[in-house]
Amino acid sequence: MEHNPDTGLRPTAWTRLRFEAETAAADEPVLSSYIHASILSHESLAHALSYHLADTLSSSEISGLHLRGICLQAYENTPSIIESVERDMYAVLERDPACRGFVQPFLYLKGFLALQTYRVAHFFWKQGRESLAFHFQSRASELFDVDIHPAAKIGSGVMLDHACGIVIGETSTVGDDCSIMQGVTLGGTGKEVVNRHPKIGNGVLISVGAKVLGNITVGDEAKIAAGSVVLRDVAEKTTVAGIPAKAVGKGSGDAARNMDHAIPKA
Repeated sequence: MEHNPDTGLRPTAWTRLRFEAETAAADEPVLSSYIHASILSHESLAHALSYHLADTLSSSEISGLHLRGICLQAYENTPSIIESVERDMYAVLERDPACRGFVQPFLYLKGFLALQTYRVAHFFWKQGRESLAFHFQSRASELFDVDIHPAAKIGSGVMLDHACGIVIGETSTVGDDCSIMQGVTLGGTGKEVVNRHPKIGNGVLISVGAKVLGNITVGDEAKIAAGSVVLRDVAEKTTVAGIPAKAVGKGSGDAARNMDHAIPKA
């Protein structure tokens, strides 16, 4: 089920996910029951995701059934969360050459699942239910190796690629359409309580192992090279590299979508 260039329209994420799940269940009988339980037996993306997250995050502290209702509460009270989920799914499909379709991120990719766990945690953080939000953060850290503080603000159309070792601090913000690779830290440089973490603009690519530290701003469509340590503001559409990171060139502004990690020639 592909994008139709004649109409400019693409199927909803739920329509495409169900279509691909039906094919996957038919192709792999061993996983048929799992795929039906996680996707095909549900009436909407919100219901399927609440079931799958609950099944994944359940523990002796909170049962899967209870977690499912908790996730649905977040989705039903804030429909924009599911809109963000859809954009996140398309971000993975369009940027990750290893991604075969929607079933893969929905069921298996821990960056996607960690991000959706954060979205539920963030909802309850804003409701003042901090202990529940921290529980979601803790489970995501244990299961996915991704530690996102529930107070952080993250836009939509975001991809956490591979995800291993990603840390996003409490006062961080991440804009829409960003791509963040494994080993990235958005951290603080001290014990300040307010605004001690980075503010990342829209369409930013943060490459493997980069550290962005302190209350600094990374402008829209900037690129941070692998292994860099960023301690100062980064202008929009600028590539920075090194320790400490310095500007090394301007970019076209589409690095996050194209996953272009190259450093411009001087």
